[in-house]
Amino acid sequence: MRRRDVLRGSAAALGLSAAPALTTSRADAHPGPYRPYGFVDVRGAKEAVVAPDGQTAFVAASGGYAVVDVSVADRPELLAERRGLLSDREGGPLRQVWDVKHDAANERLLAVGPANSIPGALSGLLVEDVSDPREPETLAFFETDYPIHNCYVSGGYAYLTANEYDRNPLVVVDLRGDDPREVGRWSLLDEDAAWGDVSAGRRTVHDVWVQDGVAYLAHWDAGTWLLDVSDPTSPETIGPLEGASPSELAVSGGQSARRESTVPPGNDHYVATNEDGTLLGVGKESWAERAGEGDGDDELVGGPGGVELWDVADPQSPQKLSTIDPPPTPDPTYGGVWTTAHNFELRDDRLYTSWYRGGVKRHDVTDPRNPEELAWWREPERASFWTARLAVPGETFVASSMGTDDATGRLYVFPDHAGQQTNPPSLGGSQSDGVDVLTPTPNPESRAGASDSGTPASAGDSDGDADGSSAIVAPGFGVGTAVTALGVGAWWSKRQTGVAGASDRGRRSE
Repeated sequence: MRRRDVLRGSAAALGLSAAPALTTSRADAHPGPYRPYGFVDVRGAKEAVVAPDGQTAFVAASGGYAVVDVSVADRPELLAERRGLLSDREGGPLRQVWDVKHDAANERLLAVGPANSIPGALSGLLVEDVSDPREPETLAFFETDYPIHNCYVSGGYAYLTANEYDRNPLVVVDLRGDDPREVGRWSLLDEDAAWGDVSAGRRTVHDVWVQDGVAYLAHWDAGTWLLDVSDPTSPETIGPLEGASPSELAVSGGQSARRESTVPPGNDHYVATNEDGTLLGVGKESWAERAGEGDGDDELVGGPGGVELWDVADPQSPQKLSTIDPPPTPDPTYGGVWTTAHNFELRDDRLYTSWYRGGVKRHDVTDPRNPEELAWWREPERASFWTARLAVPGETFVASSMGTDDATGRLYVFPDHAGQQTNPPSLGGSQSDGVDVLTPTPNPESRAGASDSGTPASAGDSDGDADGSSAIVAPGFGVGTAVTALGVGAWWSKRQTGVAGASDRGRRSE
């Protein structure tokens, strides 16, 4: 029995309340100031997921993962931290753990890494028994020769983003036995060999979501693709939502391709559906670029991305419904103040979004053609949000922050109701505080919804992203060194081990 249960039982016996009174009405009306109930520090915090009962959150923590009891909203408690995992293996420990997924049916947690390629580093999928959240245990490890930025688990199968800088496939792993094994693959190059002419940095498979036998792949500039995975061992193409053809994307290379992968259009970064798979959100992570590139021209092109909502009730005929724009920023460039869209969740006709230093938001999407903002909270000096996830409907949701230069990572617990933050700090442009906002010139080819915003937020912790400052990075995969991933495919594979290990310097990330 958890300590929280004991506290509740003791308090009930004394006729006391063990926790703050939480709003349970779905009326979405609350007159008081909107703010978090509480938070707990988690070094290196990245993605977070919540168990179905809403009592426990699992947080990817760069050097491992953390388990947090969120059953008492104003007193979240760290139950366990698992760091330095697989240190005894060659290339270990497992580093840059930026994504975790919870398999509720089997009380398992999947942790993957490294998010970016680190020459010589151990890569793979870790399967943990979390039936006792205070005492997790390792069940299995599936080693790979490619980095894994994101994953998903459904029906006893893991779906991995395998950006090995060649085919950039989706890999399917069977978890039903004692030893995980690969059982399926799909690549854009299987659909059309012409994708091989496109720079791999513009067709990375950044994220995957699976719902009712359909896999949704965020393929950066190549758009979002839908696959039939009713047979996970044999994924079949359904088609893209929209997006450029390989011939359109192949016309540029080198520095031009890097630039185009930073600004809109494209930049499909994160995907998630609602519970019945009829509504799909597509997060666009993008920035602005100087048009002149060193010739004195200060004009900005592009800007940060928002979240698109799509009707996918018929996967063969998806329809775009609306776009939620990002918050404003004083500097929308890649080196500026990020407020572009990051990870989110669609649940119970609500959309919970994260926007880095732009904070977290909660929208009513009962009518997805006309989303209504219900709450927005931010603290840009201390919080750079990675994700937002519903915990207990009508009561709480959680959001992970990877921190800033001056603050460590955290997991926050927020009210799941409407409200307004008191004296919200300005991000520039939305309040009359005299802050000048750089307004980028829209990309003439940008899609509706791409507006201004963006900030590299550093890990702000001692072991957060020190997991690989030598990693080769690209837009959507971490700021780190200034080395571009375009045209250096050999560096992406762990098989190229010319540089053993990576330094322990802190690094910025996304």
